[in-house]
Amino acid sequence: MVLTDYERLAALNKDHLWHPFTQMKDYINADPLIIERGEGIRLYDVQGRAYWDGFSSVWLNVHGHNVPELNQAITDQLGRVAHSTLLGMANIPAIELAAKLVGISPKGLNKVFYSDSGATAVEIAIKMAFQYWHNQGASGKTRFITMNQAYHGDTLGAVSVGAIPLYHEVFRPMLFPSHVIPYPYAYRHGGDELKVMEDTLTALRKLLETRSDEIAALIVEPIVQGAGGIVVMPPGCLREMSVLCRQHGVLLIADEVATGFGRTGSMFACDLEGVSPDLMVIGKGLTGGYLPVAATLATDEIYNAFYANYQEQKTFFHGHSYTGNPLGCAVALASLKLMEERNMVEGVRVKAAFVERKLTALKDRPHVGEIRQKGLMIGIELVRDKASREPYDWSERIGVRTSQRARALGMLTRPLGNVIVFIPPLASNEAELDAMTDILIESIISVTEGGS
Repeated sequence: MVLTDYERLAALNKDHLWHPFTQMKDYINADPLIIERGEGIRLYDVQGRAYWDGFSSVWLNVHGHNVPELNQAITDQLGRVAHSTLLGMANIPAIELAAKLVGISPKGLNKVFYSDSGATAVEIAIKMAFQYWHNQGASGKTRFITMNQAYHGDTLGAVSVGAIPLYHEVFRPMLFPSHVIPYPYAYRHGGDELKVMEDTLTALRKLLETRSDEIAALIVEPIVQGAGGIVVMPPGCLREMSVLCRQHGVLLIADEVATGFGRTGSMFACDLEGVSPDLMVIGKGLTGGYLPVAATLATDEIYNAFYANYQEQKTFFHGHSYTGNPLGCAVALASLKLMEERNMVEGVRVKAAFVERKLTALKDRPHVGEIRQKGLMIGIELVRDKASREPYDWSERIGVRTSQRARALGMLTRPLGNVIVFIPPLASNEAELDAMTDILIESIISVTEGGS
């Protein structure tokens, strides 16, 4: 029997490929989606079916797929050199990208340390903060503060400052302990934004007043908590947290992996409240969604704590084989150039307003608890009972079923439990957003109400 190309690939996929964040027992019992190519903001499977990329291929696509300018940047660089190490030498794209990133980042972040994913960039920030205090002679400042339901990646250091039990609890014996304060999640804590904000700030203030001598840094997903459910901070909360850290001599690490590069309607979420962190972590949209490049940006003050005579052994002993990869840095430069030429950050604000208007159609539906949005980061929390806010049981797989319905209608997304995520490529135009939100609305109504 001759297999079709899809059947052959599906069999190999099921036999050999272990997918991230995927229960393989469920996966291999279904027909796998196998992507062959992309054009614009659509992806096409090996059977020729088209799908809107409604979650930016896990929150990272900026300009769409198969973008000529980005393709050309990689091709041009490939004709020069594909990779050379940054250990003791440099390359042109890595230098130029570092200067560009400093120019667009919050004030004071003047040094760039490259890596290859958001998790590794977080790992670097944690180690930098730890060694910064050690090099300063404050070796007792070894602990970190994180926030409830935080997600910062899957390496052990990043998991140590994570606080999503489903993802992290099984690894707890391997991790260093962190202090956990509440993230201001009004919908699940009474609905009063001012109260949950004060609860967060009070918890942070008390912790800093009593333990700042042992705390190296606070790490936070600024303005929007991603994997925790697209939870949006009340206005002013991030700014007040930054002030408290400064007052008590604790570093602030801003994890902008998901929120950076225009996603929230500003180049970085920190810009929305004029916050300049001590360390900032970036990834995902950095290369426009093309290649795995991430970076940790640091202030001169942190950099100077490592700047010493060789024999003092204050060097930051950390690096990756592909740190500062020229291909990745070249396409990142091209992506940032396109963002500027097309005024994409400003465009996000207009597009976000359009999406917000479209989604009002869901506001009064009986199983839509809350629609949370900042820029083009949208999370729609589905509930069994709107009045009581009773959540669906995990076993009901409401988010999974809704996403499956959206796929059947021609759009890809991936839920966060009972929260449906809509994070389209920033380049999506109004007609494309209109088509995608129509599918989103129909999918939610169809699954939660059994029809339109």
